[in-house]
Amino acid sequence: MIVIMTALPQLINVDRSVKIAAMKTTAEPLSSQQAADYLGIKLQTLYAYASRGLVKGLPGPRGQGRRYRREDLEPLRARSAGPAAQALRFGEPVLDTRITRMSASGPHYRGQPAVELVQRGVPFEAVAELLWSGALPAQPVRWPGDAPAPPWRALARLLPAGAPPLAALALTLPVLAAADPLRFDTAPTAVVARARRLIPQLAASVALALDARRVAAASATTDPVRALALALGVPPVRKSLNLLRGALVLVADHELNTSTFAARVAASTGADLYACLSAALGAFSGPRHGGASEQVERLVLEAGNPEGALAAVAERMRRGEKLPGFGHPLYPDGDARVAPLLALAVAARPRAPRVRTLLALIDAMARAHRPRPNVDVALAAVCGALDLPLGMGPAIFAIGRSAGWVAHVLEQQASGVLLRPRARFVEAAAA
Repeated sequence: MIVIMTALPQLINVDRSVKIAAMKTTAEPLSSQQAADYLGIKLQTLYAYASRGLVKGLPGPRGQGRRYRREDLEPLRARSAGPAAQALRFGEPVLDTRITRMSASGPHYRGQPAVELVQRGVPFEAVAELLWSGALPAQPVRWPGDAPAPPWRALARLLPAGAPPLAALALTLPVLAAADPLRFDTAPTAVVARARRLIPQLAASVALALDARRVAAASATTDPVRALALALGVPPVRKSLNLLRGALVLVADHELNTSTFAARVAASTGADLYACLSAALGAFSGPRHGGASEQVERLVLEAGNPEGALAAVAERMRRGEKLPGFGHPLYPDGDARVAPLLALAVAARPRAPRVRTLLALIDAMARAHRPRPNVDVALAAVCGALDLPLGMGPAIFAIGRSAGWVAHVLEQQASGVLLRPRARFVEAAAA
């Protein structure tokens, strides 16, 4: 009897596993009891979930209760698997960091609000040093200019006409890595010294996708903001440089976003800085992350002018499409980074047509009681104020975020932890 009672929980688990496996072999909707077994909950709990709208039931055959589709149950099943499974989607924290704290007022870099850093005119290099070391430099920062020059002409020939600027960054990183014999030195001082030389070169490399003749001037400066301006073909005047500086500072870090997590995964294996940044850039290039500002620019083109903004919003709503650049799960009351960056864009060029159209789109969304703009809208405003070609927002974003990627690489390497989450195997449903 004691043996039977001891083994009973295991027998129950085995029985439930058998039931779940059987459910996955058919595409038919599940009964209420089958759905409860699939989720590992009581029948009463399933009914409570349904009454709260957490799961959708379908009308069943007459007198046989409701039915449930497996795809409608999966979000609840992930929740029942524990916080780690939820966190990988967008939820609970999965690791500790001392770099950035998220708040309703925007990111705080080592305790310093990013918005305030912009308002105080703190240089981007100083913000990068803050992220890497934990303290703002007491003296003006001057990064070294003794890095060997990449073979810019050869790189320019490898890029096809019309290649996006992120392709130039992706091409430049491994070339710089191959030319650095000490790239595997992961001592923090070595990584920081490497980053100081690398970021201005990445900024200069943006010119390869636009006009390779600009690379020489862009790569001659160790100031990443000026290098980026020269690479983009922006006259390095005060208002333009101030706008670019504000953009780079405000996007420098954003906690554990997808690209940063990719950089940390690579860093946890002992990969060198170039490889970690390549991993980050690969994740960043997706349209749901770094490429979102370009989608906002296309929305501006669709609107045409401020007068067409409301019609463009209404048409997107009619088609049931989500408007890019609006809403952010971390900022339900609005992204605090938007207002200061919009103010800088308006100050740089108040009558810029694309900026005026963006402001009209923001107003149209507010009138429709839709989500507020996020930083991708602000980056599109930066591009509009500087009259840049379509699609330059991701390049500005990537150069700014590179400072945060380096900070997270340093933190992950110092932890000595290999990031290797587990997967939950799920049987494929029979066709």
